[in-house]
Amino acid sequence: MWGLISMDLPSILRQRLEQLGHEQRDLAAAAQVTESYISQLLSRKKAPPAPERTDIYGKIEEFLKLRRGQLTKLVDLQRREELKRKLADPPAPLFKEVRELVLRKCKLDKQKQIRTIFERQPFGEIELLVTQKLLDVVKGVARQELESENWLRLVGRLNNRSYEQMRVAILEFLDTDVFNVSIENCVSFLDPLIESWDIDLATFSLEIVLNRRVAPGHSKKFAFVEKQSETACEEAPGLKEFFQDVSLSAGATEEEIAFLKSLRFRGRHPTPLFYYRELQILRDPLHFRGPVLQVPGAPESADLPQNAERSKTQLAL
Repeated sequence: MWGLISMDLPSILRQRLEQLGHEQRDLAAAAQVTESYISQLLSRKKAPPAPERTDIYGKIEEFLKLRRGQLTKLVDLQRREELKRKLADPPAPLFKEVRELVLRKCKLDKQKQIRTIFERQPFGEIELLVTQKLLDVVKGVARQELESENWLRLVGRLNNRSYEQMRVAILEFLDTDVFNVSIENCVSFLDPLIESWDIDLATFSLEIVLNRRVAPGHSKKFAFVEKQSETACEEAPGLKEFFQDVSLSAGATEEEIAFLKSLRFRGRHPTPLFYYRELQILRDPLHFRGPVLQVPGAPESADLPQNAERSKTQLAL
């Protein structure tokens, strides 16, 4: 119908409204958003929301009799171009009101220390980390409840907004990022959904407590954990020998192999027999509740192969 490059979303919407004889308020009603939001989209004061975070494009396409998926493709192109422009600009510090909200939600015994850290830089690493995680958690809740009319009305009552106004607010909130989070985002979502947060400055582990009245689940914890290389166990001589000896490793499934590779040891070097025994423990119904794992061609746990018997003297754990 139109070339995706030659026209943008506002142009297409305006043209179809005119062709079909509809008004902006008709389009707003069909998309279940406010007329003001449609007006700002058409005047380019609001950027089109990301297609994967909203259902309005399907509703608009149906109302304006457009080919399904046409608007989604167009908006994806527009957003990619906009992202290129944003990446060229240096990040700006948070609004003062946003920073104050983040600090106010911090545990009381840490607020003074965290404020000092925040004020050293316009948007330092700790402030960026905390704000990003708060935003991620609240977005996760909002995305989970996006289709819940009851939840939107509940949050709307907390913000003195109508259902349609909250539909608009959530579309804009899910489309924001840590560098562009607004005061309105904070008032509508961060403030009512976040009860408090705390950070361990030694480990940078972060705990976020949600408001039980409007958010499922009570707290979220994030931590940085040291891990060994995923290939470390794979290169262990005992594990290599285990795989090479068919009498020990016959019938091992992908899940069992992944488990054996995930085992970690400090200063110890397991023998092939160790991995064989671990495999039998996984298959023994005495160790687990649920159906017994039956692997065709695998040796029974009572039938220890001759090679395994010979390996007993090598076990050094």
